[in-house]
Amino acid sequence: MSIQHSLFKNRKVVVATMHGKEKVIGPLLKENLAVRIIVPKKFNSDQFGTFSGEIERSQDVLQTARRKCEHAMELTGCDMAIASEGSFGPHPSLFFVPSDDEFVLFIDKKNRLEFWSRAISTETNFGGKTVKTIQEALDFTQQIGFPNHRVIVRNAENGVQFIQKGIGNSEDLENYLNYALKSFGTCFIETDMRAMYNPKRMAVIADATQQLLDKIASICPTCEMPGFSISKSLQGLPCEQCGFPTASVKTHIKSCMSCGHEEHVLFPNGKIKEDPMYCNNCNP
Repeated sequence: MSIQHSLFKNRKVVVATMHGKEKVIGPLLKENLAVRIIVPKKFNSDQFGTFSGEIERSQDVLQTARRKCEHAMELTGCDMAIASEGSFGPHPSLFFVPSDDEFVLFIDKKNRLEFWSRAISTETNFGGKTVKTIQEALDFTQQIGFPNHRVIVRNAENGVQFIQKGIGNSEDLENYLNYALKSFGTCFIETDMRAMYNPKRMAVIADATQQLLDKIASICPTCEMPGFSISKSLQGLPCEQCGFPTASVKTHIKSCMSCGHEEHVLFPNGKIKEDPMYCNNCNP
């Protein structure tokens, strides 16, 4: 039996969600860790922040995910939990391209283990628009994949005077638009980014979960505990023309969170030299 199965087999894992994330996280955990999945009753993740802005997230994404895990373990008595936390906005390197940035955190209190992973994707329909007519709103819904991806209608961008979430059919949409336009003159329509209403987001959560499981499956050669993974990347891959160190990765440092063992992996991307086009000396 593999080390990850021996640690986790037949144990319960609580998925800290009220938005159906267990539908993508659960099967992956079962397949890879042979665990049993439960979802907490009366779990309210909105207390940690809402995408629609009524409650601001007070901490960073990892700490928020940790609070979700801790709360779910308190509610259920489980000693293992998993949670995800996402954010939306410009891609960190493709500045004018919207992105979905998902973190997934796994905590095993019994073995004092904690693993996290991150997936960033431009495959998102995150967006919104101020509209003056129903037709403008319908044009927006065609762009974002409605009704499979649901929408929110509110009185104004970031407004809370009127807000209706989870709209998933044309009749309801037109009724809420009619009310908002009659009441306010204009209104704001946006994608509902809660996971159960946004299949594109669910796919990114699944990707982040698989990355997490790949990390757990990597076993430390010294202590044989899971999670022997990349902890740091070092730049400096030399330019093939001038030899000047570039910003491209030269070394990955893999480390074990259990015993602290480290290994340096040279040229992890299969290249020992970098193209001069990425060199600040040859191509300033």
